Amino acid sequence: MKTIYKYVVIVFCCLVVLVSCTNDNEEDNLPPKISFDSAEPIYTVKVGKVLTITPTISNAGNDAVYTWKIDGKIVSRESSLTYQSDEIGSKFTVFQVITGYGTDEKELRIDVLSLLAPEIVMAVPEGGYSVIVEGDLKFEPEVENSENAKFSWEVNGDEKSNQKDYTFSSAQAGEYNVTFIAKNDDGEDILQFKVKVCTSDEMPFEWMWEQEVFNISVGRTAFIRSYWIKNAFDAKYTWKVDDNIVQEGKDCLYAFKPTAQGTYSVTVTMKNKYIEQFKTFTVNACPPEGTFRRSSTGVANADHGYFFLPAPAQHVNRGSSPTPFSNQEEVNAYFYINPGLREYGGSIGAWGGTLIVGFDHSVANSGDYDLEIEGNAFKGWSEPGIVWVMQDENGDGQPNDTWYELKGSEYGKKGYIQDYAVTYFRGANRKPIAWIDNQGKSGTIDYIHEHTPPTLYPRWLNSESYTIVGSRLPDIVQEVTPGYWETISFEWGYVDNWSTIDMLSNSENPNASFAGNHMRISDAVTYDGKPANLQYIDFVKIQTGVNGKAGWLGEVSTEVGGIRDFNIVRNQ
Repeated sequence: MKTIYKYVVIVFCCLVVLVSCTNDNEEDNLPPKISFDSAEPIYTVKVGKVLTITPTISNAGNDAVYTWKIDGKIVSRESSLTYQSDEIGSKFTVFQVITGYGTDEKELRIDVLSLLAPEIVMAVPEGGYSVIVEGDLKFEPEVENSENAKFSWEVNGDEKSNQKDYTFSSAQAGEYNVTFIAKNDDGEDILQFKVKVCTSDEMPFEWMWEQEVFNISVGRTAFIRSYWIKNAFDAKYTWKVDDNIVQEGKDCLYAFKPTAQGTYSVTVTMKNKYIEQFKTFTVNACPPEGTFRRSSTGVANADHGYFFLPAPAQHVNRGSSPTPFSNQEEVNAYFYINPGLREYGGSIGAWGGTLIVGFDHSVANSGDYDLEIEGNAFKGWSEPGIVWVMQDENGDGQPNDTWYELKGSEYGKKGYIQDYAVTYFRGANRKPIAWIDNQGKSGTIDYIHEHTPPTLYPRWLNSESYTIVGSRLPDIVQEVTPGYWETISFEWGYVDNWSTIDMLSNSENPNASFAGNHMRISDAVTYDGKPANLQYIDFVKIQTGVNGKAGWLGEVSTEVGGIRDFNIVRNQ
């Protein structure tokens, strides 16, 4: 999420500071300047109620002439507007200030609403929740229009709390009906779901895996692991390769390094005092590195797009594709011949949003910068994306082998999370998108009302939820002053990240133009953080690395432009 109005806000704030440093005589000679609480001001008011809008006006002086117009008609000549209407709808309003030194004019929108009832947003798993006897379930729903609202939590019809957040716990096993009510003078919203309180032996064990087939060059290691385990209790994991026990213990991770080419069957069995469950994987030990290396063609740009799945965000569904997509396969097919993302606003969405591209040749590891990937970060606003690289280890021309993360400046530091996972839920049109993660956290991707798509959820997905797995970077969003947001940039190693190191420039990029961050294949690491020592790569994956949002600006979402072999660019 990064539109040019963010830059306008930053520039305007800088101008305000500069103007305040001049003397009073210079201020008197400046033209007037109007500003509102946001770059695209929208105000809401209920039918019959009074709304007062008071913009900030600089350099007005005593001779200023004020004019407010609605539908071309003057409705006020004061410096503020008092508005009241009995008609539901939107009114576009123009405010003008004229002095002897110039004129300023701004447009705003007033939405007259029938009601501002509370609206509850909370991610509820299909089938409800499960919790162990005397265990705690903490509910922290998001409630829009919550000002002056009253709350009520009921369990099987009995009120348990009148606070917005509630922690459920029960000493008795069984199924409970939970109801959350948010109410104000305009109406109410109700959320209902079930909670199953289980004894230890009833708690459902769950584990989730990102892949079941591993393709690796012989001599390399496949790290087989679950990214999300629930209710393991005293679990013991037994790993077998072709029916031979190779590892036993409490770790649900096995590092398998085949020494000969071939296909191997790897099975893990989880056993605790209540249940036994197993999972089988296939590991294809492919020919040695270099077998399928392709010679340089002199074409710098990535020429194929293999996969494009954004996380929910403002610019999702804003593309102008020839026909609406109906499934992920159609998106991938279209993206294959149109790998550029400009028609999607360049955005891959909130945390985890993913794109995968490939080259018509193998990109060599020069030991220096090998990849150039454009973003539009500028000083004060970065939306860093993590870069992963892959060799075509099995030689089939598809990105179905092993991903290696390019280690950036934040790798392994506080706030960095490996095997982070988020599940996004569809939700209703023009409402926030709820999410939960594998760290026990939840939240929303907020709907920004001035944007036109009815949903932030990818329109081509038929499922009611989807899960993305990757690495998460530390939080970077900060509110500098009320309503004014910035993000902290990282030192190096990420896309769409303002860096004086890997952008190879000291420019602050004040126009938020697309500019390249530069990456080294030599920074690729294996899952355990050791150098991957790749001689070359064939595919690149980029994922939004930060899970955060900045008030009225919305979610942090990586923007991506051109993706190039910098070895070729450097020599052109």
